[in-house]
Amino acid sequence: MMLPVMMRAPARILLAPCVACWIVGTAVLQPISAAPGGELPPPEEVRLPRFESDILLDGALDEPVWAQAVVLRGFSQYLPVDGRTADDSTVVLIWYSPTAIHFGIRAYEIHSEVRATLADRDKIGGDDSIQILLDTFNDQRQAFIIGVNPLGVQADGILRDAARRAGMSSGNEGSQGAYAIDLSPDFVYHSRGRLTPYGYEVEVAVPFKSLRYQSEDVQDWGFNVIRRVQHSGYELTWTDVRQANASFLAQGGALVGMTDLRRGLVLDLTPELTSSVAGAPMEAGWAYGRVEPELGGTVRWGITNNLTLNGTANPDFSQIEADVAQIQYDPRRATFFPEKRPFFLDGIELFQMPNRLIYTRQVVDPIGAVKLTGKVSGTNLALLSAADARTTSLAGDDHRFYNLLRISRDLGEQSSLGAAYTDKIDGDAYNRVAAVDGRLVFARLYALTFQGAASFTRRGGVTTSAPLWDLRLDREGRRFGFNFSMNGIHPDFRAESGFISRGGITTMSFVPRVTLFGKPGSTLESWTGSITFNGTWDYDRFADGKYPNDPKLHLNSAFNLRGGWSLGASLLIESFKYPPELYTDYFIERTRNGVVVDTVAYTGTDRLSNLDIVLSAGTPRFKQFSGSLFVIYGRDENFFEWAPADILFITLRADWRPTDKLRVDFLYNHQQYIRPDDNSNAGIRRVPRLKVEYQLTPSLFVRLVGQYDANFVDELRDHSRTDDPLLIFDPATGTYARTTEVRRNEFRVDGLISYRPTPGTVFFFGYGSSLREPHSFRFRSLDRTADGFFIKLSYLFRA
Repeated sequence: MMLPVMMRAPARILLAPCVACWIVGTAVLQPISAAPGGELPPPEEVRLPRFESDILLDGALDEPVWAQAVVLRGFSQYLPVDGRTADDSTVVLIWYSPTAIHFGIRAYEIHSEVRATLADRDKIGGDDSIQILLDTFNDQRQAFIIGVNPLGVQADGILRDAARRAGMSSGNEGSQGAYAIDLSPDFVYHSRGRLTPYGYEVEVAVPFKSLRYQSEDVQDWGFNVIRRVQHSGYELTWTDVRQANASFLAQGGALVGMTDLRRGLVLDLTPELTSSVAGAPMEAGWAYGRVEPELGGTVRWGITNNLTLNGTANPDFSQIEADVAQIQYDPRRATFFPEKRPFFLDGIELFQMPNRLIYTRQVVDPIGAVKLTGKVSGTNLALLSAADARTTSLAGDDHRFYNLLRISRDLGEQSSLGAAYTDKIDGDAYNRVAAVDGRLVFARLYALTFQGAASFTRRGGVTTSAPLWDLRLDREGRRFGFNFSMNGIHPDFRAESGFISRGGITTMSFVPRVTLFGKPGSTLESWTGSITFNGTWDYDRFADGKYPNDPKLHLNSAFNLRGGWSLGASLLIESFKYPPELYTDYFIERTRNGVVVDTVAYTGTDRLSNLDIVLSAGTPRFKQFSGSLFVIYGRDENFFEWAPADILFITLRADWRPTDKLRVDFLYNHQQYIRPDDNSNAGIRRVPRLKVEYQLTPSLFVRLVGQYDANFVDELRDHSRTDDPLLIFDPATGTYARTTEVRRNEFRVDGLISYRPTPGTVFFFGYGSSLREPHSFRFRSLDRTADGFFIKLSYLFRA
């Protein structure tokens, strides 16, 4: 793909760092012959002993039953370099009782640099950790993740097979393995851990009633263990997992021959009580309006070993922490926020598909919902029906109804075929989407993913239909791989039960990558270089075979250094075509000698050319600190005025752990557009966020979050051509108004006391306050605009 680029003299300087990165990567590292060839070895099968025994879970593996457990050793490195023997040895002990499976881990640390904090659940990403993978259906598609840090703090979720990615990375979010972890689901299990002179020791018991598994009398489960060592940045696996494979789970082992698993009655009842008080300024002063306490609840019933029914009435779906403010690079794309609400998280992995045609946050304020999830005879099933409150409807007096169905069928060893149907009804209006998709894994290195969908929407008595299509091919080679993708979304396609970041476009992308590995002990452990060829078209423009609206060429380098350091650099060569849909109400006020002479419709420059450099760096997890930096600098489009601008985007993260109980996390997002002729700011947004948590016990913590959002947009002008002022037309009044500078300085503070001994049993008491001031970061003239108190009580009754 040939890309027209205007190379300006100052911008040429940006090319040097990326070229240097490629030279260093190819010169310092030489290919080594560690890549395996031929067929995969047969999976390691482990037959577990079964004991009718109860033990005290204390993190000390000293009970007699542990001496009779099966013993697993021989861990090897997976990331950043696969196929190498682990520096630190790991011993895993396993046995099972009628009601639970038990794991004991002795993790040896020859450097005496164990990273461990008394963290909240799912917050152990900066700690050393053990992750136990249980593929209970032995289908090599997804597995339960049962994770613990050295102190026994839990982190759990779902691991799904997924293709690796190459390209730009933010900080230490570098090249990842062929899987994706979703920490949203929570499972009830028990764990304890302790530090030892040789490293650490953890003990884990997972009740069978907390898992879904096959209905056979004899159970064979896919199995593996991942150990993350923070001081080195290494990821170790029990089986010899190689990067040259499209499936991570297919390279695991198996726990075979388990019999007489007694799951018992699986019936969880979680009543919950919530109440809140909201404050706002009134004429007579500050006033609070109390919301009457609300009683709701959820029920979870394990119909069979592999099928679960969830129901809820008047549930509490309030958030206990505000969403993190996100920097928006392109105003044509919607911002995605993850699901956090407990009822939706159970079984959420079964709703996954190539495009987010099911996005449960579209259900805003349900009065009731029911959900059926599980796997029957090789078919995954997920069904959700919900009724939303009247206030969410178009007319304000009808309930919105959602019916969301997702099924997928296993084919062969790692392939699958799926379908989805969504139905949203709002009075006489509706939106329905039907889709089919599949993932085919072949020749061990290749994965082909596809999806086709059609939407049917009725609004105002008019019915429209439109298609969506998606195709992706990945090659998971150790030294050479690529990602190729095509995606098309018709302008009339609507997924009102899902999330589409930007509709009406077609994108095509090809990303070849090369990875070279250093010798054992070298400073530079691996280097990945990739080239991104990307084009974005208006949907009809692609169908007509025209040149892309937005062609892009990215040169990317990623370095993994010994000790857990990561570096990255990218050169972005791009071109953006004028998007008239963003400027339909824009006009130009023509002036001559300071006198207004005419008002004409705004038509921007047909095409803007960009040249940017991206730099990233990530530190290892030191004893008390870790951090990352992501920077974009160069000449890019200024969407405020549709003109060239010098941009500066910064994302800075810093995590400080002064003790094993205190955590201080800092995040800073910076987005700045500078006019190149006079160095004035067309727009600048700065968002620092500070979170401080103190963990009194594994179940009890106190948290304080402060987030400041300073946003400035200057008076707009036709900067790329006439430099005349821009006007905004108001269709309601038929008038034109000059743009004026906009300043918004908002400060949000949230405090929370949380007690959560197990998932489902919680006590939350929180306070949140929103404030505003005329001048940014002064903190002297802050005025409250809203605040409120929140309390929640819930208790998990488990039969």
